Amino acid sequence: MSEHLNRIDSPSDIKKMPVSTLRELAEEVREYIIATTSTNGGHLAPNLGVVELTIALHRVLNSPKDKIIWDVGHQCYTHKLLTGRREDFPSLRQHGGLSGFTSRAESEHDAFGAGHGSTSISAALGFATARDLQGGDERVVAVIGDGALTGGLALEALNQAGEQQRDLLVVLNDNKMSISANVGAMSGYLAKLRASVHPASQRARRDAMRILRRMPLGDTMLGAMDRIKESVKQLVVPGMLFEHLGFTYMGPIDGHDLPQLIEVLEHALRLRGPVLLHVLTEKGRGYKPAEANPAKFHGIRPFDVNNGEINDTEERPTYSRVFAQALCELAEKDERIVVISAAMLPGTKLNTFKEQFPDRCFDVGMTEGHAVTYAAGLAAAGLRPVVAIYSTFLQRAYDQILHDVALQDLPVVFGVDRAGFVGDDGPTHHGVFDLSYLRQIPNMTLMAPSNEAELRRMLATALSLDGPAAIRYPRGGGPRGSLDESLEPLTVGKAEVLRDGEDLAILAVGTRVEAAMQAAECLAEKGIDCEVVNVRFVKPVDEQLITHLAGQIGRIVTVEENALAGGFGAAVAEVLSDSGLTNVNIVRLGVPDEFMPHGSLVKLWDECAIDADAIVRAGVRLCSPQNSPTVK
Repeated sequence: MSEHLNRIDSPSDIKKMPVSTLRELAEEVREYIIATTSTNGGHLAPNLGVVELTIALHRVLNSPKDKIIWDVGHQCYTHKLLTGRREDFPSLRQHGGLSGFTSRAESEHDAFGAGHGSTSISAALGFATARDLQGGDERVVAVIGDGALTGGLALEALNQAGEQQRDLLVVLNDNKMSISANVGAMSGYLAKLRASVHPASQRARRDAMRILRRMPLGDTMLGAMDRIKESVKQLVVPGMLFEHLGFTYMGPIDGHDLPQLIEVLEHALRLRGPVLLHVLTEKGRGYKPAEANPAKFHGIRPFDVNNGEINDTEERPTYSRVFAQALCELAEKDERIVVISAAMLPGTKLNTFKEQFPDRCFDVGMTEGHAVTYAAGLAAAGLRPVVAIYSTFLQRAYDQILHDVALQDLPVVFGVDRAGFVGDDGPTHHGVFDLSYLRQIPNMTLMAPSNEAELRRMLATALSLDGPAAIRYPRGGGPRGSLDESLEPLTVGKAEVLRDGEDLAILAVGTRVEAAMQAAECLAEKGIDCEVVNVRFVKPVDEQLITHLAGQIGRIVTVEENALAGGFGAAVAEVLSDSGLTNVNIVRLGVPDEFMPHGSLVKLWDECAIDADAIVRAGVRLCSPQNSPTVK
């Protein structure tokens, strides 16, 4: 621990330090963040880019009275270190430790929790409105990246903030990237912004206005000045988008120049109405491997500090990589197949598709809702779009899935990546609701593979359908299976019986199939003969098999890495109820009705009772004499 950082117990301590010391503090913060993420993993590059900006904000503001709203929240490590969490920082992203994102439950300095993008301006405007209605005087600052600024929610908030004209500072952290390089017209627009609005010019204008208003024809002269100024701005800064939206635009300024940052922030916070301060930063700054490859170090597993190499070097085909490879194979045979990503090409491994089919791959930026409706338009025009989005982010496009795709029964395929628990990223990123929010949508076919080979066949199945289909698959790898199998479509709605049994039926979804097979082996040693079913299709479910098992065995365990509310187990209960088989003994295992914390997959499976041991316990309980079923 270095001398300056060791003296920071609250933001007030920063105000006591000379600016020259703050520069040294910034380097100490970087060293600590690099050391911690090398052990725990985390979002390294985004955090290294905002060290000086965070120090400057806490130097100027008075947190927690003043509110700093961080967009996405994955760039808050410096903020945590400066707000009383220095000693706990080694627990970052560990079970029971600090979250990798802002969390209202963790600190009063985290005014608003976030793990998804484009939320900060909306939330900050809410804080500013509440302040004005309640007669407060706190200052409100939203910090948003240029990638998140492409999101519709951010643009909607800018529109409303400009109309309300409340005192609000939006800091645009422009590092030219979201996870990878930004795309789209907004990115191009920001690249052109090189005009500077200096505080002295604002003072000069106010002085001139006072003098001119005392003179004959003063108002006319002021109008002429405004027209000239606007003409010059149009030449220097095309569009002046932010000022047209009602903001005072300042910048761009160097986001690593602490003296300038402090001076400009102080001035910006004195201005009335909404202000947008454009700050240029470098993603990964201060750590050469991250500077050279900021996309790799956006979110990274534990790594060797000396060279930046990931400690786990084993190369195995993950679900995402297998999905991308299968998609390339299918696209070679069907020119109608196109791919849409919402700023997640590297994460979904579809950069390989981009390399092979550059004209058929579209990265639309952090705009999940637009991605889905864009795909609906492509499908309506005769193409076969595949939208690959993480489960947690696909939630943001629910209405578009329902209204624009399913209602019109359009053949859009959803690759629901990172389904189930995602480990250390925690509740904002766990994908444990997709079976529930997709199962209820008419016309939807919903699948979950038990291994990577099955994922390939499911993709072929989805692309063979004339309506919408979704395949949910987890982060990382699985049991694999033979990847040499042909891309033969499956029979829609048919489950796969992996093991015959007479005493108990275990119906497992996706990642839980392997756990179900392990549990069956343990139960066999206890004299309980289990039938194990790989569900494959959550919608339509295999009603014929379910009712057969209910009638023949009468004891059923369902297990899924999804919320129990509305999930697969609920679907089985519905089938049994609708069939009049109400006396079947059924135990549903899944994620309880709460937001699960961050932690290892093994720990989370255990806490939710969806691992092999929990299945064994459920099976033993069901097969006890007092639970003998009475099937009607």
